[in-house]
Amino acid sequence: MASIRDVAKRANVGSTTVSRVLNNNGYVSAETREKVEEAMKELNYVPNELARNLFHKKSGIIAVLVPSVANPFFAEFVEHVEIELYKYGYKTMICNTAKEGNAEMEYLDMLNRHIVDGVITGVHTLDVEEYRKIHKPIVALDRYLGEDIPIVAVNHKRGGRLAAEALVASGCKNVLHFRGTLAVESPYHERHYEFERIMKKNHVQTYAYESEWNRFDSNYFIQAAKDVFSKGIEFDGVFGVDQFAICCMNELIRRNKKIPQDVKIVAYDGTYVTKIVEPQITSVVQPMEELAKESVRLIAKLANGKTYQNKKVLLDVKLRQGRTTIADL
Repeated sequence: MASIRDVAKRANVGSTTVSRVLNNNGYVSAETREKVEEAMKELNYVPNELARNLFHKKSGIIAVLVPSVANPFFAEFVEHVEIELYKYGYKTMICNTAKEGNAEMEYLDMLNRHIVDGVITGVHTLDVEEYRKIHKPIVALDRYLGEDIPIVAVNHKRGGRLAAEALVASGCKNVLHFRGTLAVESPYHERHYEFERIMKKNHVQTYAYESEWNRFDSNYFIQAAKDVFSKGIEFDGVFGVDQFAICCMNELIRRNKKIPQDVKIVAYDGTYVTKIVEPQITSVVQPMEELAKESVRLIAKLANGKTYQNKKVLLDVKLRQGRTTIADL
């Protein structure tokens, strides 16, 4: 494999001149540049991109931290982020953190050591103070990490309202509400507060089931649904993230309940899984592609030296009518 020295020898120039051509740094005459490029072509020389990037303290890589890509929400998010990062000239490092307690810290350390140029994080395991110590490009998905770290989220309050109104309009009187853990400070709690406010306003009884912290495996959602039924709760409506909604619907069908005649269901996130089940689930849909675009837009600007103070991007949600609620009674 040819080296810079081989190229320099073939072009009859110094190694420093070849380096200048490769890095487009410093003056090189057009004639000399042409000689170097011709020598590289003749020798089939491939530059060490990683070494060159590290020389400039740039890797061309953005790390995307998610609990698990097995989760439909994060799978869709990562897919769109990778597409967007490619448009900006970045490669994507996908980092699953749920199964390793120190994984999030290790990936952030890679940012400190210039192995990645920035981090988009959708993880809720590491203490906020650890992020505040790092003055490097970071964008948070749906989590507040401090004044200096931009956050991209949706209007969860509107999402909770849309879900509540759909179940109220369907005639529900007793609703099972799968809610996120209160152990983490996140904008997503707003949907739960708004949902319960509207239920109370309409004299609808709610039964809150708080999810466990940092659990994203499919077995957990299945067991959680079974746990609900073991408590003997009677309900005619369900609200929860996609996996909770689907697992609960499956358990209801196994118990000979009719959807939506006996129980109405509204899911939150509206990923592809809500459209491939039968019946298709009425869902509050998060705009996954827009979440990815905004996250990448912000991290690209930060990686190129721009700073933000408490920059919050709030996107809208919509209700997609399925066949698990009754639109008009």
